[in-house]
Amino acid sequence: MPNQPNVQRQTHNDDEVLYAVADGVATLTLNRPARLNTISRAMLQQLGELLLKADADPDVRVVILTATGRAFCAGLDMTEATQGSGIGSRNDADSARTTLDLKTAPPTILFNMEKPTICALNGSAAGYGMDIALGCDIRIMAASAKFAAAFVKRGVVPESGGTWFLPRMIGWAKAAELIFTGRTLSAPDSLAMGLANEVVADGDLMSRARAVAAEIAGNAPLAVQAAKRMMRSGLSESFGDHVHHVFLQLLPLFRTEDFREGMTSFLEKRPPHFKGR
Repeated sequence: MPNQPNVQRQTHNDDEVLYAVADGVATLTLNRPARLNTISRAMLQQLGELLLKADADPDVRVVILTATGRAFCAGLDMTEATQGSGIGSRNDADSARTTLDLKTAPPTILFNMEKPTICALNGSAAGYGMDIALGCDIRIMAASAKFAAAFVKRGVVPESGGTWFLPRMIGWAKAAELIFTGRTLSAPDSLAMGLANEVVADGDLMSRARAVAAEIAGNAPLAVQAAKRMMRSGLSESFGDHVHHVFLQLLPLFRTEDFREGMTSFLEKRPPHFKGR
């Protein structure tokens, strides 16, 4: 684990996204509980900036995304939009464009992040909130949490990755059923369908997410990040091309201190102490 204070770089409680780092784990917390953590323009910008910050921080090995209050994220802030001030409103300059630069949008950042990401779903994830959760590598759901794929019920599509993720995660037929009906899934339903890694009691959510994060953070970070990179590349590669690229990733790992530490600790029958170099 990195040598660092237990907690660092903590944000203020009035920020729309809270940020703290402890023991190699960055925790990003959506913080508009009175509005069910619906996405405002300010929240969108803060979330993108903090995801990039966590990905660039050498002391961060894992990222947890969660939220305050009773919802994870109820989607875009429709009140702002209907009042003409929010994302998707008539006054939104982006709404009239046919091409957009989405490199700094949170779903794109999540997909391209090197650090592994865990979504700790503390409550309902609807619309944009569902897509953001699907963009994380691992999803741990509180027993009371839900996925609400209500896009078509609002006259839109899963605009932030859902139409890409869902067919790959659960197959075409199940994805079509879920998207076309706009159905809401309970935590057990989400687990059975493969959208959640596990479901835990509401009060155990963050302790379980931190335990999984700690287990990941205890491994060689360069190897973990390379494995994620190769999984992402494999989504669009042939087997032959993919194996070739994996081998090219493996060669520099052989030259790292962490590789030597992994082999030495195995032979000495002791826990490894990885430094990320």
